[in-house]
Amino acid sequence: MRNLLLTLGLILSTTLAHSQAKTFQLSSHILDISKGTPASGVPIRLEKMDSDKKTWSVIDEKVTDANGRISDFLSSEKADNKGIYKLTFLTADYFKSQNTNSFYPFIEVVFEIKDSKHYHVPITLSAYGYSTYRGN
Repeated sequence: MRNLLLTLGLILSTTLAHSQAKTFQLSSHILDISKGTPASGVPIRLEKMDSDKKTWSVIDEKVTDANGRISDFLSSEKADNKGIYKLTFLTADYFKSQNTNSFYPFIEVVFEIKDSKHYHVPITLSAYGYSTYRGN
C-alpha cells in the first residue's frame, strides 16, 4: 500500500509540474565560432516595433546561460505575439571579458513573427563577423 501511495504521489506531482510548465515562443543562442563554445553571460535585449513603425518598445532583457542560450522570451500564454521584433546582442563586455578586440559592440537582428509557431533566432559570432538564421 505504501508503494502504491508513493507511486501515485510521484505521478500526481509530475503531472502538475508538466501542466504548469510555461512555454515560450522565442528563443536565442550565441555560439562563439572563434572558440567553438557557447557565449555565456551576454545580455540580449528584446524590443517590439510600435504601431507607428518608427519607435521600439523594450519587451525584455535577459543574459545567456552557460550554454549560450535564452529559451524564455515571449510567453506563449499571450494571445498574439505577432509583430516586428529586434534582438540586440550586447557583445562588447563579452569580448572584453575574453581579452579580445571586436568590431561589433552590439549586433541587432530584426525579424517578424507572423504566427504562433516557435521562433529560434541564434547567431554565430566571432570578433569580426557574425551570422544569423531562423532555427527551430
